[in-house]
Amino acid sequence: MQACALTSKPRALPQGLKNTRRSFLESGRAACPVRNVGFFQSQGRSLLCASSMSVDVPREPSEQVLDILKKADGVCFDVDSTFCKDESIDELAEYLGVGEEVKNLTAKAMGGTVLFQDALAERLGVMSPSQADVDNFLRDHPHMLSDGIQDLLDTLDNKGVKVFLVSGGFRQIIHPLAESLGIPVSHVFANNLLFDESGKYAGFDADEFTSRSGGKKEAVVHIKEHWGLKTVVMVGDGATDAEAKAPAGAAIFIGYGGTVFREGVAKRSDWYVMDIKEITEML
Repeated sequence: MQACALTSKPRALPQGLKNTRRSFLESGRAACPVRNVGFFQSQGRSLLCASSMSVDVPREPSEQVLDILKKADGVCFDVDSTFCKDESIDELAEYLGVGEEVKNLTAKAMGGTVLFQDALAERLGVMSPSQADVDNFLRDHPHMLSDGIQDLLDTLDNKGVKVFLVSGGFRQIIHPLAESLGIPVSHVFANNLLFDESGKYAGFDADEFTSRSGGKKEAVVHIKEHWGLKTVVMVGDGATDAEAKAPAGAAIFIGYGGTVFREGVAKRSDWYVMDIKEITEML
């Protein structure tokens, strides 16, 4: 089935929504923020994504991709906008009152137009989150798993496949999520916020793999070597996730557009899914 295609005859849209859709498509944006398009989250969502998606996007997996997926002994997930529905850096920034500025910087980082380490430093400089800020954010914003993630985790567990979270987000936010799902924190590779003795923001650990462009590939290489894995799959929505595919890194990159569609990332995918259950159904 061609994803994002309507499965029944499309209904005519009211004039106001026609204009909304037209102005969006004519804007030339590379990302389709599915979570923010309101009406389009049912049939209209499929119509919008189908109109935005290039014919170069691999919506059906090849036999080679399926073979690699089925024999994989490790799967690495990006967290924000893939494993979870939200983009935690953006959500934390919104919580701190600097949401719009940080969201623009996140879009550049995920689209691959700037070095990730530069975008990370700039975003954190704007946010300057304290330990108390992060603790309060976690209290007020519980994690929202993407639809189908739990079923996929259960399927992978039944197959004996190891699961890793490889994220440009923060350990302070991701560790509680991993622990709640039974994923060892040793399987988490993310950025580490640093605080001074009073709990004020003091920077981030530049030695973490995911603090820099190309770091997710380095993380996957490390994972394969440390855990003795032969075939690892990377699943994610951003340019830094696509970078993880390399001869010594991830064997394939499965792009995910169920939260945000990024055409440049979709074209780099070996397989592009709009729903996590598409992966589960193939295992």
